[in-house]
Amino acid sequence: MANPSVPHTSLDQIPTSFATVSVGTPSDPLETKLKAISSARFQAIELGFPDLLSFASNHFKKEIDDHDFKSLCEAGREIKKLCKKNKLEIMMLQPFSNFEGWPDGSKERADAFVRAKGWIEIMKAVETDILQVGSSDTPSISKDFNRSASDLRQLADLLSPYGFRLAYEPWCWSTHAPTWKATWEIIKLVDRPNAGLCLDTFQIAGAEWADPTTSSGMIEERSLQQKLEISFAESLEELSRTVPSAKIYLLQISDAYKLSVLMEKDVENEAGDVAVSVQRGIFAGGAGHESGAGDRI
Repeated sequence: MANPSVPHTSLDQIPTSFATVSVGTPSDPLETKLKAISSARFQAIELGFPDLLSFASNHFKKEIDDHDFKSLCEAGREIKKLCKKNKLEIMMLQPFSNFEGWPDGSKERADAFVRAKGWIEIMKAVETDILQVGSSDTPSISKDFNRSASDLRQLADLLSPYGFRLAYEPWCWSTHAPTWKATWEIIKLVDRPNAGLCLDTFQIAGAEWADPTTSSGMIEERSLQQKLEISFAESLEELSRTVPSAKIYLLQISDAYKLSVLMEKDVENEAGDVAVSVQRGIFAGGAGHESGAGDRI
C-alpha cells in the first residue's frame, strides 16, 4: 500500500536513469543504446564499464586494455558529448568490483587502488559524481567488516576532493556482504559523508527470497519456506526504519530471467575450491534489466 504521507508529485523530483549494460550487449553500438534510453524518457544513464571499454575500442579502432585509463578518459569525453546530444546525464559509473578486503602487500590490493585512481579519472572525464562499488565476491578476501570498511574509507577519501560519492551495493553472490544489512553495517563503519548505499531490488531479493537451484525460484528449505514472505517483508520494513534516506544514493529496479536449467548447489570455482553457488537470485548472468532512481543528477 502506498504511503499516504508521501505525495505522488514528489516522485517527479527524483531523476531516473537506465543502465547501459541492460540495453543489448557491449557489442551493440553505444550510440544506439543512448538513443533508446533517451526515447524512453529517462533523464540519465548508469554508464557500464563494459560499454565504455567497447566504445573505446571502436573509437580507437584497436583493442583497449581495461587499465589504459588515458584512452578510456578520452573515450569517456566522447561519450559525454553523445549523452548531451541525447539530453542525458551520466548518473553513475559502474560496476567497480573486488576492491575491498585484499591482504596488505598483495598484488591484488595494489591493483585495486590503481584501478580506483584510474576510475576516478574516468569519472572526471564523463562528469559523473557517483561510483558504484559492488561488495566483493572473491573467496580469498577478508570477511572482516572492519577491514572492508577501512578499504572503503580510503576509497571515499580518494573520491572526496572531487565531490564524488561512493555507492556501495550488496551483491547477493558476495562472499562477505551479500545483504543490504551487511553493506549498511560496513558503511556505518566507513563513517564518511560521501559513502552511502546503492540498493538493487534484484540483489536484495536474491539474497533473502530467491534461489536459482529450485524449480520455484524461491528459497524452499522447509524451515524457511513458511516464514519466507514474512521475514522478507520484515527485512524491508527494517531497511526503511534503519537506513536514512540521505544514505541511499541510488535505488535500482532490476529483474532477471528465470533459468530454464536449474543451477547446482555446489560448483567448483576458478581457484579449484568447492563453493556453494547459492548466488541466490542469479537467474541469468547479466540477462536482466536495470533502471535506477537517484537523489539527484
